Amino acid sequence: MSIHPTTHSPAPRTLWFTGLSGAGKSTLARTLERELQAAGHAAYVLDGDELRTGLCRDLGFSPADRAENIRRVAEVARIMNHAGLTVLVALVSPFERDRQNARSIIGEAAFREIHVSTPLGVCEARDPKSLYRKARAGQIPEFTGVSSPYEPPSSPELVLDTTSVSLDDAMKQLRELLA
Repeated sequence: MSIHPTTHSPAPRTLWFTGLSGAGKSTLARTLERELQAAGHAAYVLDGDELRTGLCRDLGFSPADRAENIRRVAEVARIMNHAGLTVLVALVSPFERDRQNARSIIGEAAFREIHVSTPLGVCEARDPKSLYRKARAGQIPEFTGVSSPYEPPSSPELVLDTTSVSLDDAMKQLRELLA
């Protein structure tokens, strides 16, 4: 007996959503995950907040720990891509060199970088977890955008500013990126 797929599955890819806390990375990744799964495609979100409670719980936020966090996530994404899954990574990943390392681990053919370029002021106004407030009060050291830098990607495959693009338009652009 042979199995014939009823829909065309996109090649396994890793979409790496990078941007400030509160920019909309997880919202975009989770929405795309639901769309892909509803269409019968294997997809999974690797969310930075969730990973830091398990796989990366032993890491802090120093540059070295951030690099190790991204390396671990990239290795998991690569394995998941090899298993046929589309992986949607939602991580602040503030440093260009670390994102380039993730690209080299995952592979150029599979890696797609999405810069969720929502401005700091908007992210800070959203502040769903009160992280910016805590960082401004000195309670969170090395917080990206406040006491630690964010290096925007030099050449991402896609830039999305959640203040100027609708969720529907963003999903359309992300689906095109997977095609």
